[in-house]
Amino acid sequence: MEKNLTRILVLFFATLVIGGVVIYTQISMNSVATVQNKGSRVIDGVAGIAIGGAYELTDHTGAVRTDKDFAGQYKLIYFGFTYCPAICPTELQKITAVMAQLPQDISAKIQPLFITVDPQRDTVDVLKDYISLFHERIIGLTGTPEQIDTVKKAYRVFAKQVQEEGMTEYTMDHSSYIYFMSPDDQLLGMYRIQDTPGYIVNDVVNPLKLN
Repeated sequence: MEKNLTRILVLFFATLVIGGVVIYTQISMNSVATVQNKGSRVIDGVAGIAIGGAYELTDHTGAVRTDKDFAGQYKLIYFGFTYCPAICPTELQKITAVMAQLPQDISAKIQPLFITVDPQRDTVDVLKDYISLFHERIIGLTGTPEQIDTVKKAYRVFAKQVQEEGMTEYTMDHSSYIYFMSPDDQLLGMYRIQDTPGYIVNDVVNPLKLN
């Protein structure tokens, strides 16, 4: 009963975030600088390093999905968890705003993905309810802990379970970036919490207009 109440409160707060103004804060493994690289903000020290790779996960409908399912598409990918009280819903709402602001012919080329870093709680049914709060084309992905570890490693995602004294539920400390990937899975940009939907829209349009 207590766990269900916690879940309801989290979803309620996520809905409030979508409709309101949220203070942007950064949860990250390290404090890192950013640089400009061909118009896209990328993390200093990451540009030129391989990001992404093969994976097999399960989507919010229960279907098995691999990286090959999204080959040939641009991707906006965010790693987070559904019990996240503020940052994750804010970033997913940002992706929702980006998809809505992009010209239709460009948005059609992009597949937004939400990959959980909390497979223990983020089951298929939980993901299905959660992503219904955001853009209709976002696909939620979960899997076994081993499968999630594989995709986290491929995208160099930091995530750690945190259980503080007095807490009834654990939380997840995790890095928070939106990855912009090319159709052949090359990193085009990594967007921070400070980056606005308008900034991302302008950044995304440039490489897409070249193709």
